Amino acid sequence: MSITILIIGLLVFFAHFLSMQFRRTHIPDVLVLVILGIVIGPILGFVAPADFGRVGSLFATIALVVILFEGGTTLDMNVLSRSLTTTGLLALASFTLTTSVVSLIGIYVLRLDILPSTLLGLILGSTSPAVVIPMVNSLRLSEKPATVLVLESALTDVLSIIGVFALLQIHLHGEVAPGKLVGEVLSAMIIASFIGVLGGIGWLMVLGRVRDFPNTISSTLAYVFIVYGLTELLGFSGAIAALALGITLTNFEKFGLHRIPSIDRNIVPLNEIDKAFYSEAVFLLKTYFFVYLGISIQFGEINLALASLSIVLMVYAIRLALTRLIFRDASYSLRDAAITSMMGPKGLASAVLATLPLKYGVPGGEMIRDVTYMVVVISITLTALLVMSYPRKFAQNIYAHTLKKSLPAESDK
Repeated sequence: MSITILIIGLLVFFAHFLSMQFRRTHIPDVLVLVILGIVIGPILGFVAPADFGRVGSLFATIALVVILFEGGTTLDMNVLSRSLTTTGLLALASFTLTTSVVSLIGIYVLRLDILPSTLLGLILGSTSPAVVIPMVNSLRLSEKPATVLVLESALTDVLSIIGVFALLQIHLHGEVAPGKLVGEVLSAMIIASFIGVLGGIGWLMVLGRVRDFPNTISSTLAYVFIVYGLTELLGFSGAIAALALGITLTNFEKFGLHRIPSIDRNIVPLNEIDKAFYSEAVFLLKTYFFVYLGISIQFGEINLALASLSIVLMVYAIRLALTRLIFRDASYSLRDAAITSMMGPKGLASAVLATLPLKYGVPGGEMIRDVTYMVVVISITLTALLVMSYPRKFAQNIYAHTLKKSLPAESDK
């Protein structure tokens, strides 16, 4: 026990060191933390996912909710409104093409049937907000592409989760109506957003009274968990609700609430201390989240590793092509477009979903799990390597040629 407590404390200082080194070397801290988890987990066997029991998946959910909420508090509604079209195009196109290509690889390379191949495609169709949001914040992208990436990761996560559960229902019961599936997707997003906005307005009106009590700086995060839990119980996306709640707390003026005297005098906005606390919470959760992710990884046979590598390369080629098409507007700089094309990593949501086909008795479930785990590791590694390489002149020249963008002036690099 004493050694475990010692390691937990050392991890925090190690994470601070990695964050500092990221600014100097461009080596993302998430990669090092995942590798550390792999070393102490699958390689050395010091820790296994089973050691965490149900606490492990609970912790992963908490980390995801806090990261999405804090990401929402950093978004500006004006930028958000200008980014919706771009976000929708990128999210839907990326998810659809990735799911299709991965499904085809599952059929023709992995020799899986149509159902398990499609499940694999849906599992790997999303990008991970728990990976993307911290990296976007560290890289200090312009507001518009940063907003697009945050929203895209949240939306594709929802699409992936709903799609996987719908196919599992087909496996169990034989059919799911397409209209019903589309309705579930839309309701999961729209109603969840509505719940998040209403929840945010309600919290702004009571926050001033809550602050009269001692030790209440963490009460907002507790409220986020309540909104998330209630939204999930109602059958909608708690993740989207948490994101919408964060957006509402820092953009309430854009809703016109400050023009209603009876409401305006009761509203107490978030202050800098609140935001600093949320940022610190994300830092701590992110540190342990990525180590836990590395511990949870399982490796399969060499042929599955090669198939996983081919999947990752195809996914990133698709993302590069989509970025060139969607980000051709001159308002997006070369760096913004290049970083966007790199942000296709898979994360814990994919890893968790990958365990379900095996539990539901889907043929090839074990292969789906092993391939997904390897894709998660390879995609995070590739994202990290691409981010590290971008400051070099040769990499910028390649991206400038591929994305049809002008190289930045020396003062802009």
